Amino acid sequence: MANIRRISQVLFILAFFFLLIRTQYSGTDEISYPVKIFLDLDPLFAGLLLLSSFTMKPILLLSLITVAVSLLLGRFFCGWVCPFGILHNAAGEVARRPKKLEHGLYRRSQVWKYVVLVVVAFSGLFSMSILGVVDPISLTVRSVAVGIGPALESLTRAIFDGLYSLGPAWLSGPSEAVYGFLKAHVLAFEQPRFFQGALLSTLFLGLLALNLVRPRFWCRFVCPLGALLAVFSKVSILRLTVGQSCDRCGKCVRACPTGASPALGDGWRKADCIFCWNCVEVCPTRVVAIGFAAPRREEARTDMSRRSFLWSAGAGLLAVPLLRVSPSGRRLHPRLIRPPGALPEDQFLQRCVKCSECMKVCLTNGLQPTLMEAGLEGMWSPVLVPRVGYCEYSCTLCGQVCPTGAIEELGVEEKRKVVIGLAFIDKDRCLPFAFGTNCIVCEEHCPTPEKAIVFQDVEATDAEGKKVILKQPVVLPDLCIGCGICEFKCPVLDEPAIYVTNINESRSPQRALLLPPKK
Repeated sequence: MANIRRISQVLFILAFFFLLIRTQYSGTDEISYPVKIFLDLDPLFAGLLLLSSFTMKPILLLSLITVAVSLLLGRFFCGWVCPFGILHNAAGEVARRPKKLEHGLYRRSQVWKYVVLVVVAFSGLFSMSILGVVDPISLTVRSVAVGIGPALESLTRAIFDGLYSLGPAWLSGPSEAVYGFLKAHVLAFEQPRFFQGALLSTLFLGLLALNLVRPRFWCRFVCPLGALLAVFSKVSILRLTVGQSCDRCGKCVRACPTGASPALGDGWRKADCIFCWNCVEVCPTRVVAIGFAAPRREEARTDMSRRSFLWSAGAGLLAVPLLRVSPSGRRLHPRLIRPPGALPEDQFLQRCVKCSECMKVCLTNGLQPTLMEAGLEGMWSPVLVPRVGYCEYSCTLCGQVCPTGAIEELGVEEKRKVVIGLAFIDKDRCLPFAFGTNCIVCEEHCPTPEKAIVFQDVEATDAEGKKVILKQPVVLPDLCIGCGICEFKCPVLDEPAIYVTNINESRSPQRALLLPPKK
């Protein structure tokens, strides 16, 4: 069974990375693969939506599959399916540190994962979603999509560029063929770049490095999804048994990655067992076995006292005002431009789990993770940064991959009518205004059927005293959708002479730009 488990892990991690690679533009405005299936299988997301917004997308009913498997087979998902758990398992194998007896014994501090779960749940009751920061599926997708993935793409491109320019002539043909295949099927349309890629990569690799402290450190001490599945596993009928002839050699305990204490300590703990079959595989006397039997109450203990539960609940409630004291709660940062289809800001923050799927799929790389623009509550949620990339006029990919409905799925025609901001002209930097030089770039690239940028012909005198006609751009607020292509294409590269803010966004009527009444 241990070998079957390893095969399962390989298949699921390959499926995870394949679907993550396919979460990108591939020449059509349609995602043909179930790229968010791992997120849909996460019951914490379903619970979050129910707690914070009292809604549930039908696709999240898939999470009931994970619940059903956990009720029947315990924490099977953690040991056989979860991509973050599989990466922890691989990191532990790479580390190859000596397996000490104490590493496989249960530690009282493993109760902290239940504390994290209760904090997340009670903050969700008050419409605050902090789950995305600690949920293993969302964390893995975000870290790979924003940090690890772009770094590997950059390394791949650099290697093949080096082979092309410096490699031997006989290698150029095969390398170009391989590079062509990678560009067609694996690499992004353009090299993705994210402001916080290094930070998220460092955090992710740091979590994997904790396996040097304890095997599967995250799974044992922090993971709220593991804690939830541990609660479900209390009634599971899959259990471990140890025969009377056990000589208590401790090999099964040393092989246990989650501190479930198979045969020593104060007894086997079902809530911490991921049924990896390691203990069965290493037992020299073959007295350790896993099979179906009626659940026993003493094996399913979690050691979370009533006092710990109340303290955790209080911490979850206290997190709500602490994370919402940012000024962004009163007035949005002007550059906090959400993608088309985003719900009103309070509802958006309730649903967004910071998984970065929308950023991964963004055709122009314009969607970036926020840091403090939306306060602590909105950290790592998506924001459009027009200087990096604009919102493509006919693209609806971000709404297709959002797992919670924080970004609604829109049709192309519907999306084109959504206003996400408004462009403004800085006359001190705009070439026709500041330097008497005609420029039509912003109007030329404006995608709306009726141009949202028009020109006013103004007669002026140049440096030689000659009369010239300058075409000075003017933004029409009734037509501008805030896509940001004008800012992206502006030839004034350091600080564009035209810029977009989130004023006038259609998702928030109260943020409409106040204009004088038309006569």
